[in-house]
Amino acid sequence: MSELTINIEEINPVDLLGVNNKKLTLIKKTFPKLKIISRGTQLKAIGEQKSLDAFEEKINLIFSHVNEYGQLSASNLEAILNNKNGDAEPDDKKIGKDVIVYGANGKIINARTPGQKKMVKLSESNDIIFAIGCAGTGKTYTAVALAVRALKNKEVKKIVLTRPAVEAGESLGFLPGDLREKIDPYLQPLYDALEDMIPMQKLVSFLEQGTIEIAPLAFMRGRTLDNACVILDEAQNTSQLQLKMFLTRMGPNAKFILTGDVTQIDLPDKMKSGLQHAVKLLKGIKGIGFIHLTEQDVVRHELVKKVLRAYEK
Repeated sequence: MSELTINIEEINPVDLLGVNNKKLTLIKKTFPKLKIISRGTQLKAIGEQKSLDAFEEKINLIFSHVNEYGQLSASNLEAILNNKNGDAEPDDKKIGKDVIVYGANGKIINARTPGQKKMVKLSESNDIIFAIGCAGTGKTYTAVALAVRALKNKEVKKIVLTRPAVEAGESLGFLPGDLREKIDPYLQPLYDALEDMIPMQKLVSFLEQGTIEIAPLAFMRGRTLDNACVILDEAQNTSQLQLKMFLTRMGPNAKFILTGDVTQIDLPDKMKSGLQHAVKLLKGIKGIGFIHLTEQDVVRHELVKKVLRAYEK
């Protein structure tokens, strides 16, 4: 009897083992002569060497599939296990061209509207993108997906997500708790998007290591952001000086994405929005792209479009 131990920490264990180990059960049925045990981030197999070699070959094919497509459905797994060459395309091949990234548990994160598709296209030819649109158009979600894709593809070494700490009628100084507890509610939409796209265990690790950094805009002052995809969300709530400060943080090999809704400016009455100023000032500069998302790009409940139309009237 021989023994083989395979480390599976490089991929999300759910991709390989399945919910409640359903995929692992399928693997075990394919190799009835082996005793296969899953322990933490390791997969152990015991049996004859010939069977172990075949088992290792299939596991390597599964790894290659997950690394290429970002997910592994039950039908993909069956095709790999039953196909000698392990040639199994993902179920969503027909929409593959619109997929931005495969998220946690194989969730497909794709550009769903014409505006979002244009935003993805702009990101390929511009290092700074302004995505401007009303609530529900997916501008922040798409921006985070683009950042996660860049990180997974090793185009950047880190993601920086930031927001101005300005909300309707509220001040951080009057909120309870320490600085982190005060800041987190403002950054929750960014956390929500990340949780869709990165397995929780890996996301926690990225946040602890600083591979993904989430901080208020004020924390960007004095820094140079290099080898990073940087997102400024709620950019309409920056002053002209704040937005200038942010844009001049850009270092070599950096991508900046700014998102905002000019109909929801929470700045004091006498303060002009830095986003509105920047759109006029920077238009026409090569390397800076602008996308204006409309109600046609709203991906929330159908009533959101009707609410927007009512307020516009």
